[in-house]
Amino acid sequence: MIKHDIKSILTSHGVRPTQQRAEVYHYLLTHPVHPSADTIYKALSAKYPVFSRTTIYNSLNVLVEAGLVRIVNIRAGEQHFDANTENHGHFLCLKCDEIYDFDIMEDILSGLCPAGYQPKKCDIYFTGTCENCSEN
Repeated sequence: MIKHDIKSILTSHGVRPTQQRAEVYHYLLTHPVHPSADTIYKALSAKYPVFSRTTIYNSLNVLVEAGLVRIVNIRAGEQHFDANTENHGHFLCLKCDEIYDFDIMEDILSGLCPAGYQPKKCDIYFTGTCENCSEN
């Protein structure tokens, strides 16, 4: 995705497209590995030494509030971020420490929600051993 497209997406979601916000969003779109804010900071500060940790956190907060990024709270005490805002689940492998996405069918989601409620977002997490680590 080119930078112009990202700026258009940010603008269409009511976000002022600063360089910092565009770079953070671009990083999340091109690194769908559920990075933490610190991981994003370390990656971007190499190219943009003027970006502070506070700038990264503030940019992430704006992107989350605009609905462009979701927070993944699968690890205690550490937030991770995901540019995929569609309903899906996350699996944390306790051996390799990777976070994987998995699809959730909408009919399953609707069956989990109590009758009469109107869910907007669903967070489903599993921990265990991923397929690759299970084979080893």
